[in-house]
Amino acid sequence: MSAERTVHLPVAAQPSVETLVDLTQQAEQLGYERAWLPETWGRDAVTSLTAMALGTEEIGLGPSILNVYSRSPALVGQTAATLQEVSDGRMRIGLGPSGPVVIQGWHGAAFDRPLRRTRETIDIVRKVLAGETVNYDGDCFTLAGFRLRCEPPETPPPIDAAGMGPKSVELAGRFADGWHATVFTPDGLRDRLEDLRRGVELGDRDPDDVRVTLSLTCCASEDGERARKLARQHSAFYVGGMGTYYRDSLARQGYEELANDISSAWGSGDKERATELVGDDLLDDLCAAGTPERAREELEKFADIDGVDAVAVGFPRGATVEDARETMAALAPNE
Repeated sequence: MSAERTVHLPVAAQPSVETLVDLTQQAEQLGYERAWLPETWGRDAVTSLTAMALGTEEIGLGPSILNVYSRSPALVGQTAATLQEVSDGRMRIGLGPSGPVVIQGWHGAAFDRPLRRTRETIDIVRKVLAGETVNYDGDCFTLAGFRLRCEPPETPPPIDAAGMGPKSVELAGRFADGWHATVFTPDGLRDRLEDLRRGVELGDRDPDDVRVTLSLTCCASEDGERARKLARQHSAFYVGGMGTYYRDSLARQGYEELANDISSAWGSGDKERATELVGDDLLDDLCAAGTPERAREELEKFADIDGVDAVAVGFPRGATVEDARETMAALAPNE
């Protein structure tokens, strides 16, 4: 059975918070199960998700990633509890380390022990959401004597862990309620799903309790070539302009030479060359882009992978609001 459909809202270049609310309302009307919103270096996810919750009634919501460096674990727990209250129980929380480019360059924090920090954050957030007095003695965090001052949520929001490498995906399987994946080829995703299953076994857990969401860059338009160009530009940016994490992940998935070439071209300032290097084969391995018919076919390659519970329809960085609307409509669950 094909995976359910969610949507991964764009954070770049949106005119207003109200635009995000409007897109979420459209997603709700089209039957998407959840609207995810990442937090990067634009509008913060918490304020935006609050507005999205107040503007909708049924659609699930969640930050696809809150990084584990810019907020303390206790504050993440408080935030998750409050968002769950505001949304009437519709939240799912994504946590992850992000990468050194953002953590050091934007937040001014040291990017140290990302896996350990993620695990301890999950542990502490769970304790906060359970209403327990949090006494915790970890390698990264030591807390003592406080508990949530308001009533904890009747149903705590599940916590997903984002990750790309084998150990981070194993961590998600062992400790989190789900894995949030991004920038994967079909074969690369299958490899990481093996790491997830290993983590599930190490944690002595039920595989059905660990949900897999793939965030997939999509662009569907009657102008299929423009849609594919936007997706190429987006892929080149992530591989070339976001440090080594996405480049290394792509290299692990069988594209080492090409990943290094894209990164080198981008780093030398030749963004056009970097974009050209994202050929049709790589583009179709990372994205679902083109005419509506082609984009639907490409998306199904990912949705049909055994172990994927949901595909989150995402959008290229250069997509306009109308591009996002057209893509959501073309790839909606009822299409």
